[in-house]
Amino acid sequence: MVLEKNTVIRKELFKAIEPLTDEQFNKIPPNGGWSPKQIFEHLARMETVIATTIARELKNPDSPKSMKKPIALSTNRLIKVEAPGHTAPTNEYKSKIEMKNELYDSRIFLLDVYDLSTKDELREKSFKHPIFGQIPLIQWFPFVGLHEKRHLKQLKKTIEMDKE
Repeated sequence: MVLEKNTVIRKELFKAIEPLTDEQFNKIPPNGGWSPKQIFEHLARMETVIATTIARELKNPDSPKSMKKPIALSTNRLIKVEAPGHTAPTNEYKSKIEMKNELYDSRIFLLDVYDLSTKDELREKSFKHPIFGQIPLIQWFPFVGLHEKRHLKQLKKTIEMDKE
């Protein structure tokens, strides 16, 4: 099941930061990329925005039906996508526990939206992705996991660079 795959990826994210101190977690890499904290913050914000938008579109009688899109491409880090402003991370210092809690809360919200809808409703409505265009609501749930998988690669690379 899709949501189980999301859980596996989330566990990998948490495992990757286990050895880090809160200072290392917040450290911005010398090359100017995101810190591990910023990656986590972006993921929590993105999941919340997706859950909020799905919930809104479920209530929208004019939400268009859409064909499935090749969302698996979203794990390809060669395709650069600028994070939408409302999902961009801050420079605010946060502990690993704070960020794990934010990700926990965003996941509970996403699961609530999923549980309160039907598969038919989720297939019949959509909202727009900046690269793929209109994506059926049903595909946004696996997209969250694929998006996290993409950023897991970034996270591991960031942590590795800090060791050098």
